[in-house]
Amino acid sequence: MYGNQLAYPIVKLNSNDQLQLEFDDMDADIKSYYYNIELRNADWSAVQMSYYDYVKGYPNQRISTYRNSSQTLTRYTHYQLIFPDRNIIPTKAGNYVLKVFINGDTSKLAFTKRFLVVDPMIVATAQIQQPFNQQVFRTHQKIQLTVNTGNLNVSYPQQQVKLVILQNNRWDNSLQNIKPSIVRNNIYEYNTENDCIMPAMREWRWLDLTSFRLLSDRVRRQQNTNTAYDLFVIPDVSRNTQRYIYYKDYNGLYAALTNENVNPFWSGDYATVHFTYAPPGNVPHNKDLYIIGQMTNYGKNEGAKMIWNEDQQVYQTTLLLKQGYYDYAYALEDKQGGRTRYLTDETEGNIWETENEYMVLVYYRELGGRYDQLLNVSTLNSMVNRPGAPGQF
Repeated sequence: MYGNQLAYPIVKLNSNDQLQLEFDDMDADIKSYYYNIELRNADWSAVQMSYYDYVKGYPNQRISTYRNSSQTLTRYTHYQLIFPDRNIIPTKAGNYVLKVFINGDTSKLAFTKRFLVVDPMIVATAQIQQPFNQQVFRTHQKIQLTVNTGNLNVSYPQQQVKLVILQNNRWDNSLQNIKPSIVRNNIYEYNTENDCIMPAMREWRWLDLTSFRLLSDRVRRQQNTNTAYDLFVIPDVSRNTQRYIYYKDYNGLYAALTNENVNPFWSGDYATVHFTYAPPGNVPHNKDLYIIGQMTNYGKNEGAKMIWNEDQQVYQTTLLLKQGYYDYAYALEDKQGGRTRYLTDETEGNIWETENEYMVLVYYRELGGRYDQLLNVSTLNSMVNRPGAPGQF
């Protein structure tokens, strides 16, 4: 969101809400970056619609705000985009992909980002509960949901109303294809014992890189030159048998921040950061290990996959990170049914008391409609209204 690095990118349809995109070009030159947006369905599949069916404005627009880095060892060019603006305006509610490409050539795609446009026409109420099932009673969290579609024409709720539940903004482990357990006129309840249950994980690991001169206690040593910083993080181990400790975290996100009195976007420096993970018994896992969090695009970026070092009996990887505050976790890749998920059961463990942010997305498709409209976004925190939780009385 504009002015809030930790908010999920959501704008309300036909409002003045705006989003802020910041990115760096490590070539440190000036390129002609352009962007456009693309409407998607609830499952992020392509819609069968023309661009001008869901956009008012131009097909492509140049990103014209940029400046060179200053007071940094690592040279880069920082670009900024604030949108929607009068050049490109989404006219439909739903899932969108922002595409950034070079020289106005859509085949030269630089990267993509997801964002949401909501038209709040549906009411949803949700709360977090401890599951009744004894097998997951101490390790999972349950979301109880009620959806009221109001005056919308819903003849086939199983097909027309779709729910997606995100935990800490993650799409890889999102809950989808949830069916209502009770239907009463225009009210749908999702409350069976085994529905809407998610592993709770535990508070995310953290890394404070707000300064490369005054290092945090998570950095073991540094190896700097006149042109670069190299930082070595204290080796991590599995936490699934450790005692649970609550502390405030960013729930997997990161923020560009500096302790120095400089702008973190174009005066924040970069460091090559070395991560090490020692598995239990120094025995490699039977699945690929990844470092996840927003800093690796939840396992998708280069360097997210950990490499097994046979000589040292540990996993290692290296990431180029900008000054800031980072949350991260270790997860094993799981591929089933054409879907890739990252599971933290063995590496982090699951504790029911963990603080998590959840987001419930409610989609609606008209009879004969060509796309899924996003008509409700509800956010809730697992700590709210829980007796004995931090900040609760």
